[in-house]
Amino acid sequence: MSLVVAVDFGSTFTKAIAVDAGSGDLVARAEHRTTVDTDVMDGWHACRTALLAADSGVAKAEVLACSSAGGGLRIGVVGNEELVTAEAGRRVALSSGGRVVAVVNGGLTATSLKQLRAERPDVVLLLGGTDGGNSAVITQAASVLAKYRWRRPVVTAGNVEAQASIAEMLSEASVPHVLADNVVPEIGVFAPDSARAAIREMFLAHVIGGKNLSRDPGFAAMVRAATPDVVLRGVEVLAKLHGDVAVVDIGGATTDVHSVIELDPEDANLGREVVATHPVTRTVEGDLGMRWSAVPVVAAGIEAGLVSTDDAGLVEAAIRRHDDPSYLPGGAVEASYDETLARVAATVALRRHAGRQRVVFGPGGRVIERSGKDLREVDLLVGSGGVLRHNGPEVAARILGSVATGAQEEGWLVPSDARTCVDTDYVLAGVGLLADLDPAVAEGLAAHIHGTVDAGH
Repeated sequence: MSLVVAVDFGSTFTKAIAVDAGSGDLVARAEHRTTVDTDVMDGWHACRTALLAADSGVAKAEVLACSSAGGGLRIGVVGNEELVTAEAGRRVALSSGGRVVAVVNGGLTATSLKQLRAERPDVVLLLGGTDGGNSAVITQAASVLAKYRWRRPVVTAGNVEAQASIAEMLSEASVPHVLADNVVPEIGVFAPDSARAAIREMFLAHVIGGKNLSRDPGFAAMVRAATPDVVLRGVEVLAKLHGDVAVVDIGGATTDVHSVIELDPEDANLGREVVATHPVTRTVEGDLGMRWSAVPVVAAGIEAGLVSTDDAGLVEAAIRRHDDPSYLPGGAVEASYDETLARVAATVALRRHAGRQRVVFGPGGRVIERSGKDLREVDLLVGSGGVLRHNGPEVAARILGSVATGAQEEGWLVPSDARTCVDTDYVLAGVGLLADLDPAVAEGLAAHIHGTVDAGH
């Protein structure tokens, strides 16, 4: 039996799985804290030792990896206006596995460049104008980057008619850059795939080595993409097996939601005529997390009516977790606080991702308005994160089942009757890494997710 090994260098833990290269069966798994304090490869070597103890075939296995270590991929977006190209750019950045750290609207000036530089983006996504439309703003933004000799990589994904002049300016100033197709080539069209590929190229060429995470050249050779980018690719594979799929990943600092659904033609845009929605979407909620972001989780829960305003115990529990991110619950009461935080984080994150609908009565009569991405028909809701993995199927069932509570009455477009399960062995990243290398093996591994831990239906 030949094996392939998939490694995820996470912000907190490095996870590795050995997979049967013929069937996609999970053979062994291991994890170790991510060793950013020494060399990230130290954590991988510890995982490899554990995998070798389980199966000697690991020694000859091909190794594929993704990474969000060292803060992951930080992306700055520069566009024309917030509701059009800047919003489209934000969506591209998120779906590419990045965290959007800055959005500059209306082009770029010396002042806004200084603000952009302060956010330390790893990659700048430069866009604006439909193909054949206005190219003045994106061209001027490129000239500012060239004038001030910007040194971080730039992905240009705006009006294609401006690409030649932009490439000339950036090349003369030695600004690393790559050209991609326009993410908004015409009004009502959203085309992120080329820009996603370009961001991945820049991540591998400049960001991985630039973070100085390892002195071992083997690290850069292993890594194929940013972890969230790979996970979203894994969700696409999962959707081929189960239909519409959503994944909610509850972490210590953020809660990520990934969704792949077949769009209803009537709901193909979000009420914004210029920025259509897309079947493949990722959102990151930076204020919803189990440890670093526990305090704002409580605030979000109170605002949403999910927790009581006078629950002093929950507030104190959130503060404890914020002050000590390594905190582990020491009994039933503290475990219940973790469950409440997870329930709020999952529910609010899915609501923000999906949006809501409401009935409006106007001169033309009754009208249904929708904002967001309708997830009500999702077939499979997958949970990920330590709180779901370590607390058993009953707790996972309550957390994932709670997202639909009150949703219909309040108009939230969240999954309402989905089967639920937990990615107990963290194989989604492995599925994404294998997806383009060997689709059949990726599907074999993805099938493992559905049967890992049933959490409800």
